[in-house]
Amino acid sequence: MNKEAYLEQIAATRDERMRWWREARFGMFVHWGLYSQLGRHEWVMNRERIPVAEYEKLADTWHPKERPAREWARLAKQAGMKYIVMTTKHHEGFCLWDTQQTDYNAVKRGPQRDLVREYVEACREFDLKIGFYYSLMDWHHPDGAACAQDEAARRRFLDFTQGCVRELMTNYGKIDILWYDVSWPLQSPELWESVQMSSMARALQPHIIINNRAQLDEDFGTPEEHVTAEGPGRDWEACMTFNGSWGYMPYAPAEDWRRPREVLEMLRTAAAGQGNLLLNIGPAPDG
Repeated sequence: MNKEAYLEQIAATRDERMRWWREARFGMFVHWGLYSQLGRHEWVMNRERIPVAEYEKLADTWHPKERPAREWARLAKQAGMKYIVMTTKHHEGFCLWDTQQTDYNAVKRGPQRDLVREYVEACREFDLKIGFYYSLMDWHHPDGAACAQDEAARRRFLDFTQGCVRELMTNYGKIDILWYDVSWPLQSPELWESVQMSSMARALQPHIIINNRAQLDEDFGTPEEHVTAEGPGRDWEACMTFNGSWGYMPYAPAEDWRRPREVLEMLRTAAAGQGNLLLNIGPAPDG
């Protein structure tokens, strides 16, 4: 299926699939990964040029406490949030679920358990819709950068990427949102095979809602760190931090933290503009 036919097809079912999301208006974003142990922003591996072999050691020293996702879900419910989106794999490449695509995952390494499954179970316990964030960019995979220059590397990396998405869409029951991020380094949806990948996700999860970050204008736009409508007739969700960092960063200066009144204003602006607010938390290493 070509891009135009795909977008026309999903438009036909969008109103039905988006009904709950348009009523929700408020969700929680959760950025949690190996970077939480360093506490210096989720891009710390890239910003500080930490070599892969050195950064990898964090996978064996991460030992979260028992089921912290229940606390996040309880907090979301108390705050009036209707859904959560959690990072299943951020740019660092560490997978939080029991994947067969790589041993660099939470079951084979430090946590020794499926953190995505715990998150899904917590959302269901508190009657919250479930979203999976998945970073297309991958600093750990050997083909994550090479795929832009080498066709064999691109094929291997796309097989890995599609395998990860297939597992996430298959292993956890009904999932409500697929939230792609950072489509680097490939420069077109054709190179990413985005239509094929999202079509596969939709075949496995017919009610799924997908964002616009795989270089396709799918179900909703994602303004980041600004609460701005995407334009008339376009669904949008502003994703916002409390202090400029998505990951755990306890030492951010006081002036970077948003006041409660600012957060309320963000929610009011989003809801008044027929958009949603996805407000982020960055849990500590233990959760």
